[in-house]
Amino acid sequence: MNTPHADAPAVRLTGGTAALGGRAVLRGVDLAVAPGEVVALLGANGSGKSTLVRSLVGLVPLSGGRIDLFGTPYGKFKDWSRIGYVPQRTTAAAGVPANVREVVASGRLTRRHMFHLGRDDRTAVDDALDAVGMRDRAGDGVADLSGGQQQRVLIARALARRPDLLIMDEPMAGVDLASQEVLADTLRRQKEQGRAVLLVLHELGPLEPLIDRAVVLRDGCVCHDGPPPQALGQHALPGHDHVHPHADDHTTSGLLT
Repeated sequence: MNTPHADAPAVRLTGGTAALGGRAVLRGVDLAVAPGEVVALLGANGSGKSTLVRSLVGLVPLSGGRIDLFGTPYGKFKDWSRIGYVPQRTTAAAGVPANVREVVASGRLTRRHMFHLGRDDRTAVDDALDAVGMRDRAGDGVADLSGGQQQRVLIARALARRPDLLIMDEPMAGVDLASQEVLADTLRRQKEQGRAVLLVLHELGPLEPLIDRAVVLRDGCVCHDGPPPQALGQHALPGHDHVHPHADDHTTSGLLT
């Protein structure tokens, strides 16, 4: 994790604005995650959470503001292997015609390294499968797995990159208790190893002890950045006004390569 900007946040968004379908979704958002820090991004449906993390990995263009990755302006950043991205499971895992190992191994592929995985790559894949307890299912088809197991595969694919920044969009959604515990253990190890973690969550749940800071969005703006709310659920979020939009953020499928 050597870098000429050793003291810089793993990711910093300054004054971020974005629109989808002509509708403003992010309105001047500031966000930073330091190495070794686990930050939860909270908010009601439609508050801009998924749009924010997707903008950080280049899937949604910003209309204004600035992103710096490890102290480097976004447009000059090249070392994308330092970032692991776990999209929402429904957009990336269901129906994938590949086995578990193939999906996890895809996390090691780059534009310069597309068709051959070396010994270090294979070791990284095995380590990632071990980390999420899925090595014994490596030859199984992803489409045959439970929702929680599919989520573990997506997390393993991101971990196979050995990232310094791990971004997860709703990793707990529709996940069984066993997979929640695996996720909590995985995140604990990432934190101990000094990695930065940004999580989109509806509520903290079993991850609460691992969360260093909570950033709460409301209508595309940050309404809280500080200690996690003590109570769980949408009603406990700062700025909650008891209006419950039912439409999720507009999302499109995509993977970080």
